[in-house]
Amino acid sequence: MEIDFVITWVNMDDPDWQAEFAKYAHAKENTKNGVSKARFRDYGLLRYWFRGVEAFAPWVRKIHFVTSGQRPDWLDTSNPKLHLVDHKDFIPSEFLPTYNSVVIERYMHRIPGLADRFVYFNDDFFIIRPIGPERFFAGGLPCDIAVMDYNPSWSQWYVRIKNNIRVINQNFDKRQVMREHHDKWFDKSYGFKARWNYLLKPYGKFITLRVPHNAQPYLKSTFEEVWDAAGDELTATSVNKFRALNDLTPELFRTWQICRGNFTPYNTYRDTKMFPLMVRPKQAARAIWHQKYSLVCINDNVNIRHYDLVMQRIADAFAHILPNPSSFEK
Repeated sequence: MEIDFVITWVNMDDPDWQAEFAKYAHAKENTKNGVSKARFRDYGLLRYWFRGVEAFAPWVRKIHFVTSGQRPDWLDTSNPKLHLVDHKDFIPSEFLPTYNSVVIERYMHRIPGLADRFVYFNDDFFIIRPIGPERFFAGGLPCDIAVMDYNPSWSQWYVRIKNNIRVINQNFDKRQVMREHHDKWFDKSYGFKARWNYLLKPYGKFITLRVPHNAQPYLKSTFEEVWDAAGDELTATSVNKFRALNDLTPELFRTWQICRGNFTPYNTYRDTKMFPLMVRPKQAARAIWHQKYSLVCINDNVNIRHYDLVMQRIADAFAHILPNPSSFEK
């Protein structure tokens, strides 16, 4: 079973990128539409992402490193496991440049040479202890948690998730899905998190699913199915260079995969943790230092107090568990 990793990255300190960004955003920093310094800045932690993959997930077949033509100076591009991917290699030219992550992500299945099974990483998601391929794929299917959740309707994020659910309800009958894949929706590993599945079982429509912030495993065929069903809307919203309320997000593909039954039940919260650095910087550093989880998300925010000190502690923790350069470094 060949499994690839896909990771997206941007260097916002690149003057060429800044000039092009400003041309479309009308400012070097636009805090609207999900565009902010925290979304793009990099504190030099990327090398630890590669070190983590090599040390703790050496079984990966290929790493597809997706950028708008950028690359870190330290990256050894001759590494046989590394595939440098430019946005123009897989995103239609009429939608470029784009600063909307959901547009980049919806075209991932078009990356040349991508394996049929792949795991998508944001660049703030790290592997910090040994992990096997069965964490992401079991029985050839993505490992995931299928539980519904109630989300307040006031957030812009929720509006976009509702766009996804509308497409899901147009293409799936909830009662039929939960009847055909009952054991996957009520797997005992979910525990109390599955309470909404029981409460909403009689309800005839899907509501939002719980969305773990995770390194997400996908089948490439899932993307092809979704594009066949919702290609017109996906194409129409690909013009959004920044996040917009009519976006369809990657959760559409994940939810489709679950509704199709193409997943193996797995409580991803068991070994994965997100740390918002604005409120839990010390806990994040300790979790990395002591390798408490398999996967951690180090979530940036423009309002982090003592930013340089916080990020230095995070970097020190990574250096403690991953002190040696990887073969991806010059």
